[in-house]
Amino acid sequence: MYSLGYDLGSSFVKAALVNTEEGTVVASASYPEREMPIISAEPGWAEQDPAVWWEAVKKVTAALASRSPVPLRNAAAVGVSYQMHGLVLVDKNGIPLRPSIIWCDSRAGDIGRKAFAAMGERLCLSEMLNSPGNFTASKLCWVKNNEPALYEKAFKALLPGDFLALRMTGEYATTVSGLSEGMFWNFRSNDLAMALLSYYGIRDDLVARIVPSMGLQGSITAGAARELGLQAGTPVTYRAGDQPNNAFSLRVLEAGEIAATAGTSGVVYAVSNTLTSDPQSRINSFAHVNHSAAAPRVGILLCINGTGISNSWIRKMAGDGALTYEMMNREAALVPVGSRGLSVLPFGNGTERIFRDRMIGASLAGLNFNLHGKGELYRGVQEGVAFAFAYGIDMMRSLGIATDVLRAGGGNMFLSPIFRSTLASVAGVKIELFNTDGAQGAARGAAAGAGEKIRDVFKGLDIVVSTQPEPERDLYLSAYDKWWRHLESRLAQAD
Repeated sequence: MYSLGYDLGSSFVKAALVNTEEGTVVASASYPEREMPIISAEPGWAEQDPAVWWEAVKKVTAALASRSPVPLRNAAAVGVSYQMHGLVLVDKNGIPLRPSIIWCDSRAGDIGRKAFAAMGERLCLSEMLNSPGNFTASKLCWVKNNEPALYEKAFKALLPGDFLALRMTGEYATTVSGLSEGMFWNFRSNDLAMALLSYYGIRDDLVARIVPSMGLQGSITAGAARELGLQAGTPVTYRAGDQPNNAFSLRVLEAGEIAATAGTSGVVYAVSNTLTSDPQSRINSFAHVNHSAAAPRVGILLCINGTGISNSWIRKMAGDGALTYEMMNREAALVPVGSRGLSVLPFGNGTERIFRDRMIGASLAGLNFNLHGKGELYRGVQEGVAFAFAYGIDMMRSLGIATDVLRAGGGNMFLSPIFRSTLASVAGVKIELFNTDGAQGAARGAAAGAGEKIRDVFKGLDIVVSTQPEPERDLYLSAYDKWWRHLESRLAQAD
């Protein structure tokens, strides 16, 4: 059996064709070569045109077809992974009414904070497991308040993955996992979060019908088949946000298992079999891909917005398009642990949940024009991101979540030995790097949704790199202490 997986990020769309009987990747592709644009018309805003996503899906499918020895029409099932928390408003013809307000957009933070206070923290945490925060429901409320004429035209409010699936199948549908990430789901009643919808004045008919995360969600239409070069009628059988999907791709499905990723944003994702919530809402809880009311599987998600985007920004500024991450890693490796006293806070990508939705910005401390060059800057950014992860992991531990082993895929910042060694040494964890990514996870999920047993879809999933804390751990901890004092100073200023 062959299955096809798509992974829609905010920077790239990836695709993979997997032979799930043998556990091998037949072919994979990514598009575009440079990151997709993010529109920021106002400070703290972040939008993308869903039409750009669909064009990228078409282009990446064509690229995949050109590399695959097996025709893509042989795929028996399709899976979709997508950037979480975005809002796509469409009319009755499925046409987007405005650009998508994506995950790192900060405009609805105040709306969510006011709802949390007005509705009561206990109610929100017991029913939705989170503050309404800056999530999709709050973004929808922002549109209702600020663009009322457009809001009245809306037929459905979709997540980015729901939109891609709509273009593929013609079906307006979503999942419980997706609804939970948008704050549309009540875990106690196992139904829509009507209290929040009522408080925001949002019509419940804007919510699409619910389909299983793994199971039949629709079939590829004739029109989509022509655009993508697939077989009409091929079932779409899997849909998940990028972080639940990343965890699934690493076979993180049961309580106590932990996944991590460091793409544009960084995430540590632990599975719990209880309805766990953080009283301070710094860490969030969403329905995992295998969650049910009878057998809860909740993803405890620590998110840091400013991670890979920090590395990407430095690359653009320093290299004028010619610099590669491999070149940066080689130059950074010549610099000692601690970047010769340079500390980098990577929090320049909107509000950060770990700081209770405050925006403290990215910053440098200890910069010396006579001492520091590009190598120190490259290493300082990687160390700063690793320190941010360690800071968040300490939060997770304070909630009783064990974090001794992190599983990660073979992509993004986890490819860097400097990043892995810094994180492992400061957080005191073992990092296991697997031969997988989000697109492969979506393909394996499609196979599971089409009826294959879970244990069988993970054939070929192997550890390729294992990183332990370095013997000279004290050097890393000393650098982390300087970074932590820099962070505390910035937080005090924000207060």
